Amino acid sequence: MEFSYWIFVFSILLLFLAPGSSSIDNFHQPFPIVEPDPGHTKLRLSREGLEAISRITTPISAVAVIGPYRSGKSFLLNQLLSLSCDEGFGVGHMRDTKTKGIWVWGTPLEMDIGGVRTSVFYLDTEGFESVGKSNVYDDRIFALATVMSSVLIYNLPETIREADISRLSFAVELAEEFYGRVKGQDIAFEPAKLLWLIQRDFLQGKSVKEMVDEALKHVPNTGGDKNIDQVNQIRDSLAVMGDNSTAFSLPQPHLMRTKLCELKDADLDPMYVKKRDQLKELVASIIRPKVVQGKHLNGKEFVAFLEQILDALNKGEIPSTGSLVEVFNKGILERCLQLYNGRMAKLGLPMPEQSLQDAHERSREEAMNAFDEQHFGRQHAKKSAEQLDEEMKEAYKNVLMANEYQSTRLCEELYTRCEDTMDQLQVLRLPSMAKFNAGFQKCNESFGQECVGPSKVNYEQRMMKMMGKGRSLFIKEYNQRLFNWLVAFSLVMVVVGRFIIKFILVEMAAWVLFIFLETYTRMFWSAESLYYNAVWHVIVATWETIVYSPILDLDRWAIPIACMIALGILYCRCYLGRRKHGSSWLLPLYNNHQKSGSNRARSD
Repeated sequence: MEFSYWIFVFSILLLFLAPGSSSIDNFHQPFPIVEPDPGHTKLRLSREGLEAISRITTPISAVAVIGPYRSGKSFLLNQLLSLSCDEGFGVGHMRDTKTKGIWVWGTPLEMDIGGVRTSVFYLDTEGFESVGKSNVYDDRIFALATVMSSVLIYNLPETIREADISRLSFAVELAEEFYGRVKGQDIAFEPAKLLWLIQRDFLQGKSVKEMVDEALKHVPNTGGDKNIDQVNQIRDSLAVMGDNSTAFSLPQPHLMRTKLCELKDADLDPMYVKKRDQLKELVASIIRPKVVQGKHLNGKEFVAFLEQILDALNKGEIPSTGSLVEVFNKGILERCLQLYNGRMAKLGLPMPEQSLQDAHERSREEAMNAFDEQHFGRQHAKKSAEQLDEEMKEAYKNVLMANEYQSTRLCEELYTRCEDTMDQLQVLRLPSMAKFNAGFQKCNESFGQECVGPSKVNYEQRMMKMMGKGRSLFIKEYNQRLFNWLVAFSLVMVVVGRFIIKFILVEMAAWVLFIFLETYTRMFWSAESLYYNAVWHVIVATWETIVYSPILDLDRWAIPIACMIALGILYCRCYLGRRKHGSSWLLPLYNNHQKSGSNRARSD
């Protein structure tokens, strides 16, 4: 009973766990991973095929077979997998294409590659040039298979045509864009090993290697035909494959090709069986795990990589390597733009326009160098570089606007400060040209040093007008105010000399100055001629020396100094005089009479 109980519990657990383990019961079959849309112009993912790949946790490698439709790709894959047509990829014997999109064999081959346990998937692709499809669709299939695979088998019947070379140039362009990196640096993904596989009825004559070399020779162009130049450029670009390509020939398995699925190995051409086994060994020898950004991909990572590539291929009407390059360069472009923005953000705005331009050039050069070191591709990366340059120009325009705003704000603040300073200098209690000039020069120097940026020129002109006007107004009022101050000063000194210090020479000098200013100057000099007289210049120089110096500014300290002097005089008159004469200074009681009368005899 106890044993039956545990069996029951275990069964219940299996019921709960089984649905979540996988929605596919049998992986030993082909699955579509990429399907065409109804218009046969774009591709979309098939989830059941992706599920077959996602479950793999070991590094993945993919072998893809591409080529024209009705060229025996599906049959070839079944032969490489040692599968019959009934259990392997579907093989069609009619004049339409059997495989739609890209299919994968659900059970990978487990191989030890360089000490790395690798799961090898085999991919079957839809044939080129079938009826009812656009060239755009074929190019997408070609590009996707090229990017996904570790080994790309280019299956061609009989010979190599010009169209085959042109289509292959697309794969080579991918190689140039993604693999043309400085050695030792990270790359987007390692190139697929290209295998030219030509199936023909007889193996006599030229070898496949000779056929490939001859097909890739330059076409003579004595007339300078642009189309031939383009053909030759394609051939030149194929040189990038170099050691990354190989060639192999395979005879036809049997004369009755429609009966191939019904035949056993014993019924096939012995030469075909021998060459097929050699092809298996060749493919196994060149397989490598799929590497993206220097890392082996497992099932889930491979699916994410596939989604990224498919999105890039579908985003434009016409697929191009540029669309793929943009996907991989997008992150690099954003990082380089952030590098530029970071450098520009560290600048202390506002700053002179030339300095800002120099900083922009340095930051731009640093960002472009970083992009050149990291970007994927050679030709189409130019578009990404141009985009980066345009975005940096837009960012620079924003920096220019911010610099102009900060410059205007700073210069306006300095201008307002100088304007307030000039207004204060106009209303000095004691007019002083020296103090006005010192304040004028200090304001002008601070403005010239602190006001920077594009607004400086405009505000300099405003400053010159404002300060010139303030200077003219000050000079115009300076002589008259000084004259009035000297008249008032002479009267004050008269009072001081007569009543406070009681020094007749000070009083007389003050009267002379007053009479000179109010009488002699008005009788013999005009108001204008007075200011140009040498005597007046001496008076002005003496006044300036007394009123303002770097050590003493009477305009600021006149009242405190006057109060201190008055207190000093009062102290001397009250305290020291009292000690010397007793209280006689304050109360004159004629003490001499008291002293003389004290000797008299008191009368009754």
